[in-house]
Amino acid sequence: MDTPTAPLPDPAAIWDARTAAAYDTPGMGMFSAEVLGPTVDRLAGLADGGPVLEFAVGTGRVAIPLTERGVAVTGIELSEAMVAQLREKVSEEQLPVAMGDMSATRVPGEFTLVYLVFNTISNLLTQAEQVECFRNAARHLRPGGRFLIELWVPELRSLTPGKRATVGHVEDGYVLFDTYDVLRQHVVSHHVRFAADPAEGHEAELFRSPHRYIWPAELDLMAQLAGFALESRHADFAGTPFTGESTSHVSVYCLPAGP
Repeated sequence: MDTPTAPLPDPAAIWDARTAAAYDTPGMGMFSAEVLGPTVDRLAGLADGGPVLEFAVGTGRVAIPLTERGVAVTGIELSEAMVAQLREKVSEEQLPVAMGDMSATRVPGEFTLVYLVFNTISNLLTQAEQVECFRNAARHLRPGGRFLIELWVPELRSLTPGKRATVGHVEDGYVLFDTYDVLRQHVVSHHVRFAADPAEGHEAELFRSPHRYIWPAELDLMAQLAGFALESRHADFAGTPFTGESTSHVSVYCLPAGP
């Protein structure tokens, strides 16, 4: 018998004004120089002087420093609140953004690189939508263009029989744990924030985000369906070799260069 599962949070409703206002953490976490530096270096190199397109551009965490490197960046974004936050930092002229779903929205132009960072393809909650995301990337690329995806490796090896959750991160005032529905390949990330010192209060704040996890081999098949071939896979943007113990990967897919 299947284990009953709670309805997944609506992805379109998650990224609201409150979430967008708290999203940026300048100089820390995913906004730290040690994270952003290798990311921007790799993307700028793959752009090879041409224009690039970011699916799910958000508040511009990656796109803005990439434009500061002289790369012409266009974005697609579903959340108006996230784009409003981005607009407090850069203008439409500096970084144009089309509102819509990254699996279907089309923008003018032809790009050398399309990229999707920080696990964002998993925000599409069906396999069909994820395949369409690859196809939409292919529609935007020049012959020989590349599609880069940063994604985590599912932690199913740590799920013993009967266990439905893994703990991803623990620090003072913050715990991340993931609950899995292995039948449907769904996972919900639960971000719990609270006062590090119990004397400061006992209230906790919960933020949940749903995902459909993808094995690297399944991702490669999605790429093939859209006409891509795997060009490279590393464990991170710094080029660390990808192994069976890697917890994430940066995969680059390439379209044929043409006749």
